[in-house]
Amino acid sequence: MKAEVRTIRRFMGRVPQGQDLLAYLNRVCQEEKIEAGQVSAIGAVSRARIGFYDQDRREYGFIDLAEPLEIVALQGNVSLKEGRPFVHAHVVLGDHAGHLRGGHLAEGAPVFACEYVITQFASETAFSRGPDQGTGLPLWQGLP
Repeated sequence: MKAEVRTIRRFMGRVPQGQDLLAYLNRVCQEEKIEAGQVSAIGAVSRARIGFYDQDRREYGFIDLAEPLEIVALQGNVSLKEGRPFVHAHVVLGDHAGHLRGGHLAEGAPVFACEYVITQFASETAFSRGPDQGTGLPLWQGLP
């Protein structure tokens, strides 16, 4: 299943220090009415909360990382969930010793410094999330 998209706008910016990373990215997408897109970022957070999906239990578990961390990589997408723009992002974080942790970015990551790029796509297909029977996850629905 796939859909052709084209880039229509690109935003670059900084997340203000102290703001929650995921909440801020969601707010930008909602304010700019981005219904389909791609997100990337680099920088640092004061602490973080990352999740992983337990495929057997079909639920997320979360890990709280209570230390300053570098955002080695953040990749995500934007689609609609419950009719609103929604950022789904995964992140790789590095600590002071160079050890990496990664997973699903959850709220609870106040920014120390962060630069982001959000690319907005246009598509004839709506990228809207809904329940997927096979996985239990809210995945894109209605793709050709």
